[in-house]
Amino acid sequence: MAKIQMITPIVEMDGDEMTRVLWKMIKDELILPFVELKSEYYDLGLLHRNATRDQVTVDAALATKKYGVAVKCATITPNRQRMEEYPQLTEMWKSPNGTIRSILDGTVFRAPIVLDCIQPVVRNWRKPITIARHAYGDVYKAVDLRTDEPGECVMTFRGESGKETAISVQKVDGPAVWQGAHNKEKSIRSFARACFQYAIDTRQDLWFSTKDTIAKVYDGEFKKVFEEEFENYKARFEELGITYFYTLIDDAVARVIRSEGGYIWACKNYDGDVMSDMVSTAFGSLAMMTSVLVAPDGTTEYEAAHGTVTRHYYRYLRGEETSTNPMATIFAWSGALRKRGELDGIEELQTFGDRLEKACLDTLNAGIMTKDLVNLVDDTVTPTPVNSREFLAAIRSRLEEAYSV
Repeated sequence: MAKIQMITPIVEMDGDEMTRVLWKMIKDELILPFVELKSEYYDLGLLHRNATRDQVTVDAALATKKYGVAVKCATITPNRQRMEEYPQLTEMWKSPNGTIRSILDGTVFRAPIVLDCIQPVVRNWRKPITIARHAYGDVYKAVDLRTDEPGECVMTFRGESGKETAISVQKVDGPAVWQGAHNKEKSIRSFARACFQYAIDTRQDLWFSTKDTIAKVYDGEFKKVFEEEFENYKARFEELGITYFYTLIDDAVARVIRSEGGYIWACKNYDGDVMSDMVSTAFGSLAMMTSVLVAPDGTTEYEAAHGTVTRHYYRYLRGEETSTNPMATIFAWSGALRKRGELDGIEELQTFGDRLEKACLDTLNAGIMTKDLVNLVDDTVTPTPVNSREFLAAIRSRLEEAYSV
């Protein structure tokens, strides 16, 4: 077949460790043979972020705003252990995802990739649960401080008018750690609007949870904004027969576990990070979770919801074959290319995204899968465990068949 032509580039953000290895394999095996890829490439690998003092992350986010669509590989956010593993690092750099989300704003929607042959760990779940994760602020934009002596921490806001407001955080009698988090009312409001609109577009109920009984002002602001914004969508919700309700996050967790699924669960930034991992694992695997950031202006960034698969990377460095699941990364590529096709009016590119995902699902439903899924399938499928290269080759074979008809 002639390669599918693109008009506008997508922003391509490379990453770290095993996902970086898979990134190249996916491009070589599943993208480049079929698509004349146009991409603006940014290396978000940890060492390159360090070399550019993280400017490359900012540049990638700004390019995403320019072109409207991006695809991102998983990246390392260094902690103290990582500083020891990578002695070249000059700083414990912040999460690149946090930086990108701060620049783009918007909401991250994460949903499991569901297979008929894998039953969720939560037996009563019958339908996918979509996590809507606020993409700005909270701990991802927080500042931290450690102190070594008794004293008092005071938080002060200095307005442009010159007026100051101060509040005592705590008095301590010895060493302590402190954290200052924030959020913007504008971002909370666009988060609420995105959730309500996504619920309407997908015709799903929307749940929202925080802990406003404890964080009365901070979480209370989220609750208040959602209530205000819902008034603009209430009539459409009633027309479609879908519902919106708010509850405390501990109650939401209990409700989620007892439910059959099939709704959107909106969470603050950190809550969404944790709960999306819980939901994806309960449905099968962290590697079976799609993730897309949708900004208020329609800009979209597709990524894998999981990390860099460090253990597999060290096996790879020892020359060992790994059976690393690439599904979430493949679906990031398919989603980004399909979206690019939608925006540019290229039907062939949209169809390619659909066919790539179908080839993946057909391969898995035939029992050809990576080892993380082998013990999860029911007796309707006889699993054949394969390594990552073999898995990608099997997907390519089915994709080629789709284009040979």
